[in-house]
Amino acid sequence: MIVDERIVTFINSLDTENSDILETIEKEALASDVPIIRREMQSFLKVLLMLKGPARILEVGTAVGFSALLMSEYAPEGCRITTIENYVKRIPIARENFRRAGKEEMIELIEGDAAEVLKELDGPYDFIFMDAAKGQYIHYLPDVLRLLPEGGCLVSDNVMQDGDVIESRFAVERRNRTIHARMREYLYELKHNDELVTTILPLGDGVAVSVKRCTGHKIHSTGKEM
Repeated sequence: MIVDERIVTFINSLDTENSDILETIEKEALASDVPIIRREMQSFLKVLLMLKGPARILEVGTAVGFSALLMSEYAPEGCRITTIENYVKRIPIARENFRRAGKEEMIELIEGDAAEVLKELDGPYDFIFMDAAKGQYIHYLPDVLRLLPEGGCLVSDNVMQDGDVIESRFAVERRNRTIHARMREYLYELKHNDELVTTILPLGDGVAVSVKRCTGHKIHSTGKEM
């Protein structure tokens, strides 16, 4: 928990329920210990989608399909969603959830390693939701930037690693040090890449929201737009 638990509980207490199918899938996922996006992140994602109104969405990390289905309910009519998943045990569950929700035509699930799948995709995707293996975000970024058009939005979830990302590498368990180093590298790149404008928010387990700059809005080394 990176934000005061009482504040999060209060904010979530104001929330309204999702659609019946989303509520059902969330309960099933939690009962099976499948991680899905937190309630406060769900609300944030809904607002971003309403603001952006994307025509094409790319999701890296399907799990059981909850977030893809949530996005399908808040994206504009005609929007197409592509989602990538590599964990074979969850793929049939996600496909069945898309069928239950009647969204098979709107959502395309691609099986495979995201690092390889991303290289084969053709953009643009004007909204990209990153919610896969945290240690791989930095490796996905070059292809994500290729697929993201000017003005496109990249949302990266769970970037604080339950607060570990702010700790010294020596304070992190040895088995987590590679992920820790890669996430810090990823966040640094998001904030310092001249193609992006990024904000990092202490929401849920941390979320980074990046927008790809339009041509002509380059940043001088002083930090001022040219």
